[in-house]
This record gives sequence, structure tokens and C-alpha cells, in this order.
Amino acid sequence: MEPRDLALLLALDALLQEENVTRAARRLGLSTPAASHALARIRARLGDPLLVRAGRRMVLTPRAEALRPRVRSLVEEATGVLRAAAPFSPRELRRTFTVFTTDHVLLVLGPALDRILRDEAPGVALRFLPSVVDDWVPLRDGAAELSVCILGHFPSEFRTRRLFTDRFVCAVRADHPRVGKRLSLDEYLALDHVLVSPLGLPSQVDRVLAERGRERRIRRVVPFFNAGLLMVATSDDVLTVSERAARALAPALGLRLLEPPLPLAPYALNLLWHPRLDNDPAHRWLRDVFVRAAAAADPEPAAPRARGGGAARPAPPGATGGRFAPAAARRRRPGARPRVSG
Repeated sequence: MEPRDLALLLALDALLQEENVTRAARRLGLSTPAASHALARIRARLGDPLLVRAGRRMVLTPRAEALRPRVRSLVEEATGVLRAAAPFSPRELRRTFTVFTTDHVLLVLGPALDRILRDEAPGVALRFLPSVVDDWVPLRDGAAELSVCILGHFPSEFRTRRLFTDRFVCAVRADHPRVGKRLSLDEYLALDHVLVSPLGLPSQVDRVLAERGRERRIRRVVPFFNAGLLMVATSDDVLTVSERAARALAPALGLRLLEPPLPLAPYALNLLWHPRLDNDPAHRWLRDVFVRAAAAADPEPAAPRARGGGAARPAPPGATGGRFAPAAARRRRPGARPRVSG
């Protein structure tokens, strides 16, 4: 690459990030006419207008949208070569990290994460956002640093690391008048059910029931685990839910936890991040913080003992309850992630 090409690359990055010639000029330390001249040269080189007027503002063309993450990555890599790496110190770090996850993960990891951050990095803040179906998109675009999730379909370049496993239990209030020490399948299906559905996707429970030609009666659907647990604590409903999340709140809410009366596979929760952050010292430290928080949480749940159908079957790679999926099994089109709850 010739020096003038590198200058154009920097100009292109500024224009794509700012979506405005004047602001791009200010970012580059150029005059507005000079930035306009650079845009004209880039347009001629790429054969695309890149920025077009829409009313009183400028918007990116589809080609510009496609180029933006690639150009940003190239510029970061090029400028990083010339930047001296200072020794990393978590205690001196002042940064907010954005993490996609569910309240299930926060119930399990929250206390340990808080202890580690207070001890090692008091200047670091974690901003948790509810999981979305395609939360790999903001990870790729740099709007978030991590997702803690069950592995679904996402582009093959993403990195993953397993944090912990969980399994399903049935939660009812301790003095439930119709539930004894065990739940048969008929007793289970005679109850009204609360469903926790953070992403609105099908649950493993209903898939397993459908295979047996059975169906449960779902009366309430909520997006949060703590809301579902609170509902069954004040009603005669049942919630099939993560054991770790239920264990965190069961004593305070007066809940009893029982084995499900059907075979439900355990599942793994994993870190997901974009490879552009592989060598970022702060991000490496953050990933390690999550791994240590998972190790400090309660011991792994006991392997479930299936009722009325033998051992719980392992889920397919990448699905709810699946083991850590190899990269080859995940190279599929981006799509919906399997559910966590039942």
C-alpha cells in the first residue's frame, strides 16, 4: 500500500464513522474542502457515492455500510502497530464494558463479578443489556464487548469460551397444596405453568412434551427469571427453570425445587466475542474475570436423573443443553439462538 492509499483509508474511515464531511474533516485535522476532495477521490476509486443526501443529512450507501467494519478494523490494526503498548493494570483502568446476557446469568455470576471488580478494578463499570436474538451484530460492530449465552448460529469468526453448565428443575411454593415430594408427569401437566422466555423462542420443555404427544397449560409468559420465580412463589403455578437461578432465590422466596418428570438435557453458558478484541489486554482481563466468577459460583449442578424416559439426552451442538459446539458445527447462517429456560 502506498502512503497516499493509507491517507485515503484514514479519510474513508473518518467519513464512514462520522457520516458527515465537516465532522470527518475535524476528526482528520483537515479543512472541509480537503475532506470533500478526499471523498471525491475515494468515490472515483470505489465507483460508489458512499455518502448521499437524505433530506438535511447524509446517509451511507449499502456499499459504505458493508465497508465500515472492514475499514475500521484495518485502521485499528494499522494504528496499533505504531502505538506503544503500556503495561496493563486493571486497577488503573477506567472503562465501561457492555455485555449482553439474561438475568439468569446475573443471578449466578453477579455476586462474584462484583467482588472481583471491587478488588481489582474499581474504575471499571459493567453495563448489562438484555440478550437479543442476533447479539453477535453489536459485538461485530463494536457496540458491545461480550455476550454470555447459549451458543446458537453466528458467523464462524467469533470466539467462544465455556463458562458453566446448568440444568432444569421445577419450582413451586413450599406449601403448594397439590405437590408432594415428587412430581409425576400427569401431576405436572395438571398444573398451570409460568414460562420464562427472554427471546420469545420455543422451549426445550415443549419440544420434549410434543415428542410424547403431550402439552402443558402455559398461563403466563415473562421475559425474566426473577419475575417467573416471584410469580410461582405467590401462586399455585409451576416454573421449569434453571437450577442455578432458582437456587439463588429459592430461600428468600420460599420455593421448593423438584426434579422434572421428563428428560431435559443440561446446557452450557458461554462467552461470545469478536476476534478483533482477542489481543486487547483489557478485554483479555475481562474474559478472565468472567471465567473466575463462574469458577467461584456454586458447584456444577448434579447430573439430572430423568423420570419416565431414561437418561436425559444430550442436546445437539449449539442447541439448548448442548455441549460446547465445535467451530465446524457452528458455521451456519446467523439465526435464532436456542432458549435458556423452560
